[in-house]
Amino acid sequence: MPIDPWGFTKHPRVEPPKRPVQERLADWDVVYRRPSLPLVREQARRCMGCGVPFCHGGCPLGNLIPDWNELVGDDRWADAIERLHATNNFPEFTGWLCPAPCEAACVLSISDQPVTIKQVELSIIDEAWDRGLVGPRPPERLSEASVAVVGSGPAGLAAAQQLTRAGHTVVVYERSDALGGLLRYGIPDFKMPKGHIDRRIEQMRAEGTRFCTGHDVGGAGLSVRDLRARFDAVVLAVGALEPRDVAYEGRDLEGVLQAMDYLPEANRVLAGKRPAPPVDAKGRHVVVIGGGDTAADCLGTANRQGAASVTLVDHNPRPAPLRDWIANPWPQWPRIARRSPAHEEGVQEEWATEVLSFVGDLGGHVRGVRVHEVRRTYVDGRRVFEPVEGTERELPADLVLLAAGFVGTGADELLGGLGVGVTPERGTVRVDGRWATDVPGVFSCGDASRGASLVVWAIADGRACAAAVDEHLTGERRLPAPVTPSDRPL
Repeated sequence: MPIDPWGFTKHPRVEPPKRPVQERLADWDVVYRRPSLPLVREQARRCMGCGVPFCHGGCPLGNLIPDWNELVGDDRWADAIERLHATNNFPEFTGWLCPAPCEAACVLSISDQPVTIKQVELSIIDEAWDRGLVGPRPPERLSEASVAVVGSGPAGLAAAQQLTRAGHTVVVYERSDALGGLLRYGIPDFKMPKGHIDRRIEQMRAEGTRFCTGHDVGGAGLSVRDLRARFDAVVLAVGALEPRDVAYEGRDLEGVLQAMDYLPEANRVLAGKRPAPPVDAKGRHVVVIGGGDTAADCLGTANRQGAASVTLVDHNPRPAPLRDWIANPWPQWPRIARRSPAHEEGVQEEWATEVLSFVGDLGGHVRGVRVHEVRRTYVDGRRVFEPVEGTERELPADLVLLAAGFVGTGADELLGGLGVGVTPERGTVRVDGRWATDVPGVFSCGDASRGASLVVWAIADGRACAAAVDEHLTGERRLPAPVTPSDRPL
């Protein structure tokens, strides 16, 4: 059945169902329930099949969205997963975690609610696994080349899978005790079940990719000299794990810590790697500094641990409920107020508020956060936050989590040992237009070279980097390259 260009007038947008707040706070299971197939097919039929599908441009992977919307609408799941896998190695990762810039670019979003592209994508891969439509795709023949991929996050896994399928011998090194990068311990289970990582790893093992965990490449795990001697090419997909710190008075108080010193430990407990978290929010007043995804993950985690309260502090003003169509036109990502499921579970939001200092008790533990309201202005194109007189106050805080973003790879020893250059402004690996570093045969992709970004960009980077590495090894352009290092979101 061809796409009905008027389908959106017959079917309103329906969001995937969520579990009740009290139910999901009692466990760590995913927030969203799996929608029925009739509902998914109905939502897919809202797609107009635009002659110029702007959703393609909104997706760094170039996902063929109208194609698989039509196939889902016709109940052709085997064809739909084939079309989806043509551009995306891991649609379950993007289906659970991507904020869906494709939906923002959907033509319907100009005057209506966009197609639920993300939910259709997730339903395709869920059905594909259930129906046995996902299996290993080993290469027909092996090349004589070998590649080391350092890092097993989405960029590293995408690069490794593409290169393995191209016939190269690929070994993935991960410094943690489990594979997946930030997907493993940095993302809470209520946002994505870790079984999705495990079955992809098994698929990749069956294709021929080898994995080595607990290897701190460049340190005690594997020397740089051995790395270069063993492999014809190296892909650095080490992420951007160096957190942005703050210099407020009281930063050294006990109970003030980085979000990534808190979230992974909570996830390790759930994975059975720890009997209890070293820092537990139970009964505590928690203040989270920052307003992004990591802050929301801290919020959801603290509430599940039984925090007495959670307050989010962000120096930016509260985003507007509606987009500014002049300054922020379609198909750009709309800069509007958004709430994650974690925000529904109990939070105090302090917008346009800046931290002055952390206040401690006599025992050296944090007991409060001094803040004041600020007014954002621009001077010579730069943001400036001016204090609002008379607004200084103290927020109660037994635990403070810093979720202010990331400023570098955190892999200085490895990068220094290899001799690769880094960008002075962001501390990311410097690459040329073909993902190559300053050192011949060494490439980099994902957050390591782009800076902290979205999972969909990481997978796209990994695929594109694999194409560059394959060309370096074979002299031929054989693999798809959806993005370049200089590409930026719409």
